[in-house]
Amino acid sequence: MLTEQTLAEQCRRGENRARQQLYETYAGFLLGVCLRYAGERSVAEDLLHDGFLQAFTHFDQFKWRGNGSLKAWLFKVQQNVILAYFRQNIKQLETVPLDDSFSEADKAEPETVKDIPRKVLLQMIAELPPGYRAVFNMYVIDGLSHKDIADKLGIAEKTSSSQLLHARRLLAAKINKWRTENL
Repeated sequence: MLTEQTLAEQCRRGENRARQQLYETYAGFLLGVCLRYAGERSVAEDLLHDGFLQAFTHFDQFKWRGNGSLKAWLFKVQQNVILAYFRQNIKQLETVPLDDSFSEADKAEPETVKDIPRKVLLQMIAELPPGYRAVFNMYVIDGLSHKDIADKLGIAEKTSSSQLLHARRLLAAKINKWRTENL
């Protein structure tokens, strides 16, 4: 197995064996990122494919900064592909109104999610409307600020904040319902 730095250099030169190893090494991680955003496996797989095409096409832009920098760069390339998909395919971030059918208990954020299986929680996130899911992932999981999210999605900061609030409320309702049915 090649070191990360050697792997990156060989990919930069277009060596197919290195490209194959890069794919085998990072495809699982990047598919997980795509699934978090896309919510559907077929869309996630298309995004993954597009992400690797972008990486292979633009490898000259990669700068070695130590161990982990290749994975970080691939994540950034993949995230940019995902965000481009959102900007092209979602004209207006979808919103789902929180009507009166939500009780105050549903609106309350759960104290913890430690008792919920990871797979179940990821499925709940995948079921969020696309706009909510994008903002939730960018803010909660990827750690971006509302300003950065707004810049990347081409929306207002307040829209990002509102999308996150609604995402959290919908997710809280799903979590509270799951707990009622399963614990």
